[in-house]
Amino acid sequence: MSEKSKTNSASDIPTMGRYPHLDRVSYPHDLRNFSNDQLRQLADELRSETVDAVSTTGGHLGASLGVVELTVALHAVFNTPDDRIIWDVGHQAYPHKILTGRRPRIRTLRQPEGLSGFTRRAESEYDPFGAAHSSTSISAGLGMAVAHHLRAEEDPSYKERNVIAVIGDGSISAGMAYEAMNNAAVAGPGAKRLIVILNDNEMSIAPPVGSMSNYLSHLMTSRQFLSLRDLAGKMAKRLPSRLERTAKRADELTRGLITGGTLFEELGFYYVGPVNGHDMNQLVPILRNLREADEGPVLLHIITEKGRGYKPAEAAGDKYHAVSRFNVITGEQKKAPAGPPSYTSVFARELLRRAATDDRLAAITAAMPSGTGLDKFAKAHPERFFDVGIAEQHAVTFAAGMATEGLRPFCAIYSTFLQRAYDQVVHDVALQNLPVRFAIDRAGLVGADGATHAGSFDLNYLCCLPNMTVMAPSDEVELTHMTATACVHDQGPIALRYPRGSGVGLELPEAGEILEIGKGRIVREAHRSPDSKKGVAILSLGTRLHESLKAADHLAAQGVPTTVADARFAKPIDTVLVEQLARQHDVLITIEEGAAGGFSSLVVRHLAETGLLDEVKFRPMALPDIYIDHNLPDVQYDQAGLNARHIVSTAASALGVDLAQQTA
Repeated sequence: MSEKSKTNSASDIPTMGRYPHLDRVSYPHDLRNFSNDQLRQLADELRSETVDAVSTTGGHLGASLGVVELTVALHAVFNTPDDRIIWDVGHQAYPHKILTGRRPRIRTLRQPEGLSGFTRRAESEYDPFGAAHSSTSISAGLGMAVAHHLRAEEDPSYKERNVIAVIGDGSISAGMAYEAMNNAAVAGPGAKRLIVILNDNEMSIAPPVGSMSNYLSHLMTSRQFLSLRDLAGKMAKRLPSRLERTAKRADELTRGLITGGTLFEELGFYYVGPVNGHDMNQLVPILRNLREADEGPVLLHIITEKGRGYKPAEAAGDKYHAVSRFNVITGEQKKAPAGPPSYTSVFARELLRRAATDDRLAAITAAMPSGTGLDKFAKAHPERFFDVGIAEQHAVTFAAGMATEGLRPFCAIYSTFLQRAYDQVVHDVALQNLPVRFAIDRAGLVGADGATHAGSFDLNYLCCLPNMTVMAPSDEVELTHMTATACVHDQGPIALRYPRGSGVGLELPEAGEILEIGKGRIVREAHRSPDSKKGVAILSLGTRLHESLKAADHLAAQGVPTTVADARFAKPIDTVLVEQLARQHDVLITIEEGAAGGFSSLVVRHLAETGLLDEVKFRPMALPDIYIDHNLPDVQYDQAGLNARHIVSTAASALGVDLAQQTA
């Protein structure tokens, strides 16, 4: 059964009967005859339903609450799903999901086999483009608009559609958004159907300027005003070229100075705004005018409030950007049971300790100071902390520039987001052998955020680079040591990758030790009787070490001598350790929390070059060649075949024996 075919009945909605207007809406066409007053009431009910649903699942609440009125207005005005709405990032799309046939399943959000926390093409025809990484909406929307125009030219029966890209003021700071806007001006007539809505919930670009701004925004989208502009433009063309340019410039600057949109006009967009994004009486008529107008591409600038309409979110510093389950009445979030510190906090702790005595250490993040643990560094050393916004490419080359002048920069970025800066990693850092430190958070599978945020590929795209050193800790103590090692590694670029979540509960040392580059360690030596076979060696990279030890216990109990080693370094590999394990065992298994072609490929190449591949049965274990959906991390790794029972099965198959599976 495809995701689009999954349906639930009204009986699956616990709030059915509580919201009279929302209960009438199963799909957007149900609300298109609503009056503005009814749309306002629908928005209030939709906001309450969103709060109630997210209170049971957790998720990105603040952004969703900020676009409730916009969501209602868009679906009331445009003919979705034929008209396309693209939500940049997608974490603000919960109200959109509720209005587009997914209300019965909204309380499965981010749950196993439930709705995605982002937009997803496989989930609904109302999600025309999948998202989770930022700043992609304008590029995708422009591509759709151009495609619609080209298809309409070929087939007269094909109707061109409107394409609406909704992008936040944080996301629009990324270079890709400006690349798309720059291209839209020259992408041909198809771009006329592109509407970009800038959702400004920080007032970081321009504040509204009162009733005059609202009046002008409405006026400038009306047919009468557009006709007058067209007439004026035709008249201007009859003037000498210098006066024509002057007239055009006067038109742009007049609207730019009044409304703050000169930048977007320079990029070729017809700018409208700022508009109150919570006022249905403004949104609906303006969107209707834009729907009918031929002037485009258009940028509509709306001002919204993150967390709008829910008092606890409005009062919170982060506006409830991302929350765990919470009490709807009080807003109090449910705390996770006390446990070991997170890998993120362990990294930040050691970096902060080192920075107290090394003023060359600097920290860079791309709009994720809290998520990467660098918020504490920012408070302690504000002059050495840099949040560059959603600009991973700049972050990496910015760090490279620092490294050329003797600083020791740490670039802390989630694995999935470092992909966006790969050329900079290759060309600006590795090629020049600059000592940039990459703290790669959320490596491996990441649970509720699913495939879009999984850190599956960093081992592959880093281990192939000359000059690059790559480390992966097996636990929080090892992460402390590796952070310390990276701090003093000035011989070239170095990366340490670590997972989301908590450590295994080991006591942390007062200070990290400096590790020898490229040296692993034996964690458990095989115990052999004089007449036993050589047995199995498990070479683990990263936090699969715990599962490797569980597998070793089971194998040993079945009479299979088993050695477990912690590789520590994905590159350079410990060739002495690899050769030792290959010579002393019948089977060598590598296991890593990354896609095939990473650590194991370096090991097998060395075995082949030394002839040892002819002497040992080599079995690599890595993530399968699929994208793994959101679930609990343990379940994800079980689906990936990387838990203890899978290691035992791999060993048994290589040995040609049948072993009982009791490793849970």
